[in-house]
Amino acid sequence: MQSNRIRLGIVMKKIDWIIGIIAITAVLFVGSAFGKTDYCIQCHSEMDDSPKSPAVLIKSDIHYQRGLSCADCHGGDASKNDAEEAMSPKKGFVGKPSYRQIPNFCGRCHSDVEYMRKYEPKLRVDQLQLYWTSNHGKMLKKGDRRVAQCVSCHGVHNIKSIKNPQSPVNKINVPATCAKCHADKKYMHKYNIPTDQYAKYSRSVHGKLLLEKRDTSAPACNSCHGNHGATPPGLASISAACGECHGINRDLYNKSPHKEPWAELGYRQCVQCHDYHLIKELTDEDVGVGNNAVCIDCHDKGDGGYEAAFRIKASLDSLKYDIRIADSILAKAKKSGADVGELTFELGEASKGLIEARNRVHSFSPDVVGEVTSASMQKINIVIELGNDSLKALWHRKIGLILTSFLILLVAGLLYLKIRRVEKKK
Repeated sequence: MQSNRIRLGIVMKKIDWIIGIIAITAVLFVGSAFGKTDYCIQCHSEMDDSPKSPAVLIKSDIHYQRGLSCADCHGGDASKNDAEEAMSPKKGFVGKPSYRQIPNFCGRCHSDVEYMRKYEPKLRVDQLQLYWTSNHGKMLKKGDRRVAQCVSCHGVHNIKSIKNPQSPVNKINVPATCAKCHADKKYMHKYNIPTDQYAKYSRSVHGKLLLEKRDTSAPACNSCHGNHGATPPGLASISAACGECHGINRDLYNKSPHKEPWAELGYRQCVQCHDYHLIKELTDEDVGVGNNAVCIDCHDKGDGGYEAAFRIKASLDSLKYDIRIADSILAKAKKSGADVGELTFELGEASKGLIEARNRVHSFSPDVVGEVTSASMQKINIVIELGNDSLKALWHRKIGLILTSFLILLVAGLLYLKIRRVEKKK
């Protein structure tokens, strides 16, 4: 028994030894087949191992994680332990590119369709071309070293995918990334550009959706200005920028009576009423001729625009009034025990007309708005009529029940008296 245990132990040791040899061989094979020691990282780690050193940061860089090394960007030979050989200009060593060189430095790969297809086929390869059309790119060409270029937004050595929540260009982080420069009064003083955009955006309906509710369907800075080709929308293209999301409103505005006069006056299309960075969530009180209405900023009592605004608001108010009446009747009927499920559904469908009517306000036409409100009100009036019929039917049933109960009690009383009389005679 003991000899068997000894033999088993010897066999296990041999197996462990064989496994160790195989593992070492595999490591050596993988190292020789898929990559060599990166002496750039090794050397820079020895010089500086702080959290912000390139040798440490690169470990979380998307390029490094995809298999690219220092030499793939900076040139040279990362497999050489000798500094002169590793950083030989003959092997394309660039080192640190100048501020002006960075866009083209990144563009060597990001503008190469065949090269980028190996790593991320869906990634656009026109970023460099777009950048030179942007305000940033145009100013960089003129020698301005303060404007943003690739690493200003994406970072360097620890560049992350835009899908990564820690990436400065992840959609939720874009406003703060732009604000690094555009909210800095001292930095932007030279350009005579306002620095309150981020503060306003944070309070806007868009900013609250994106920054507070983390709703990535809401626009960030680059949704309107562009990213690599970032440029403020011109007066003639603001509705096009807004129309990327608000297509129905854009089309209504382009056919409205405001389109041509506002263009002649140089008015700023959508932002004339809505503002731009501080876009508030509007209510129906912003329409019409009330104290809070934006229409009276331009229109005075007696002109055609004032009358149109009054009629548009009246249409909205009439529809909302009918919705409230119908809702009240159905609630009362439901509480009384009537089955109003189908009528409630019909009211919900008809009430959608209010949303469409609010969109049609961008036509600035009482007839266009009234077309929707009138159709919805007709449907709601049918709901009101049927709801009232349900209440009447309930009332009739209640009256019938009361009368029936009274008759039953009356008959019961008469029977009781009859029985008493019979008992007295006996």
